[in-house]
Amino acid sequence: MNFEFASAGRILFGVGRGIEAGAIAASLGRRALLVTGRAPRRFPAVIDAIADAGVEIVGWTVGGEPTVADALAGVARAREAGCDLVIGLGGGSAIDAGKAIAALLTNPGEPLDYLEVVGRGRPLSEDPAPFVAIPTTAGTGSEVTRNAVLAVPEARVKVSLRSPKMLPPVAIVDPGLTRSMPPALTADVGLDALTQVIEPYVCNQPSPITDALARDGIARAAGALRRAVADGDDLEARTEMALASLFGGLALANAKLGAVHGFAGPIGGMFPAPHGAVCARLLPPVVAANVAALRARRGDAAAASLDRYLEVARLLTGWPDATIDAGVAWLARLADELGIQRLAAYGVGEAEIPAIVAAARRSSSMRGNPVELSDDALASILRAAI
Repeated sequence: MNFEFASAGRILFGVGRGIEAGAIAASLGRRALLVTGRAPRRFPAVIDAIADAGVEIVGWTVGGEPTVADALAGVARAREAGCDLVIGLGGGSAIDAGKAIAALLTNPGEPLDYLEVVGRGRPLSEDPAPFVAIPTTAGTGSEVTRNAVLAVPEARVKVSLRSPKMLPPVAIVDPGLTRSMPPALTADVGLDALTQVIEPYVCNQPSPITDALARDGIARAAGALRRAVADGDDLEARTEMALASLFGGLALANAKLGAVHGFAGPIGGMFPAPHGAVCARLLPPVVAANVAALRARRGDAAAASLDRYLEVARLLTGWPDATIDAGVAWLARLADELGIQRLAAYGVGEAEIPAIVAAARRSSSMRGNPVELSDDALASILRAAI
């Protein structure tokens, strides 16, 4: 047994803890670039706490999933204003943008020097600027991961800027901040959170720590997601989903993902499809394809992977005698019940399948899949999600 576990330097969790951002920010810097989504004043209590602590705030908004250009513009704004601290307050887009800005603010060169897949993939030479992550959605777990996902429109792909140095020094997870999410967004990000506790559990490089986090996260998300979508003020359900998201971030940062996220990066770069919706529609056929491939193999490794899928099915359904097929059906039914559109709604069609399969094969996430899938199997997964 040989593994490593790394995370944010400090994690604060609990309803109401968002206001502790003030004292924390003041301990790290004096002028903060505050990276938010389209509604920068959506969380006034947190922002006021930062200002009241004597930290000057320089606002920077991200209109959607961040691009390389967004990150460069944020770096320019931070340098122009003399910021010595970056705070990400928002969903995964704001936090990923903030992490990228903090990293590029202190490291020389261009983003392509450091980006995976389309760039040179060089390691960061300098520590990023101090960064505080405050998620307001329960989905990506980006507050405790070592990468920032950036879109590269000219290459029609989303890729990661990744380094152990990018683990945030502080993550503040306040489930109360997620109460304003509308039902559709709650469903999208919640299904991303569920995917991110399932894939690390069945991946080819788990550890006892990530296993424990993933199992607990699967059970929490399975029991709470429908409730959080149905009633956004259900604080117990919001807390369960915030924990599931946090556990997913911790798990994926220290294990691997799989074919769902292997597909999600290219699809997100090629089509205007929400990441959570993509994951939701791909997860059932990916599980089915992986199980079929594992059943066709012999040996202890394949049997152990199938045992993990069986446990996932039982955690999802709550049935002690559930089969893997029942788990696949449960996932497909959940996506239908939550109104998740099929990928065709975003323009994904038969003609695009070869390009998506080719791009997915180059994804770092695909290398974590528990079994290697053929091009035909990958194409069949896409057809099932379209």
